[in-house]
Amino acid sequence: MPNKTAKPAAKATVAKPAAAKLAKPAAAAAKAHAAKPVAPKAPVAAAPAKAPIAAKPAVKPAAAAPKVEEKKVVTQRQGFKANEFVVYPAHGVGQILAIEEQEIAGAKLELFVINFIKDKMTLRVPTAKVANVGMRKLSEPTLVKKALETLKGRARVKRTMWSRRAQEYEAKINSGDIVAIAEVVRDLYRSESQPEQSYSERQLYEAALDRLSREIAVVQHSTETEAVKEIEAQLAKSPRRANAKAEAADGEGEADAEGDTDDTDGDDTTVADEAA
Repeated sequence: MPNKTAKPAAKATVAKPAAAKLAKPAAAAAKAHAAKPVAPKAPVAAAPAKAPIAAKPAVKPAAAAPKVEEKKVVTQRQGFKANEFVVYPAHGVGQILAIEEQEIAGAKLELFVINFIKDKMTLRVPTAKVANVGMRKLSEPTLVKKALETLKGRARVKRTMWSRRAQEYEAKINSGDIVAIAEVVRDLYRSESQPEQSYSERQLYEAALDRLSREIAVVQHSTETEAVKEIEAQLAKSPRRANAKAEAADGEGEADAEGDTDDTDGDDTTVADEAA
């Protein structure tokens, strides 16, 4: 009896592993079944559809590029145009004949072609270097008037060595400032009644006078000769020079009077001699 009851228990224990074996493929099938719906989600890559939207901003910079170039050209030229008169500090008044492009060392360079008629010279200045060299437009009439008023003032001569003063005068002439140039003309001018200038003084005076008269002539639409006459007329109004002229005139009058007295004395002496 005890042997019969033991057999069914053994069968039961044997049936359990079979059920486990059956459960494993079922679980695998369930997992495979559950993984299948995930696969179709791959085509949801909507990135290609958004590609055209990302391409739109790329078109805008291309359209805006010419505007940036135009602004750059305008800023480089500083408002200067062809056929316009300008002041180049180192050479004075010149005229822009053209604005041209040249290729130098593989790079394109825009240049102002400036002609200085009196010096018979043509200068090419890069448009990007205009501010560095100090090139400017012609002075306004109000500034020209101020320069002419400066000529009436009293000459200011420093008590320093001539070599140092000459350097200061040259710096003023090459500064391109019309008022500073007028100061040089005022300080170095010598009237007929004043002592003569040295050679170096005369050279600096003529250089300053030339720069000043050229600009005044172009601004006032007159000739350089007329401009020089106007400058000299203003210089003659200086209080120091006016006094010098008055003193010279008085001196001449006194000299004439003394000459007459001498003549009279001479005549008297001659008459006395003859009487003796």
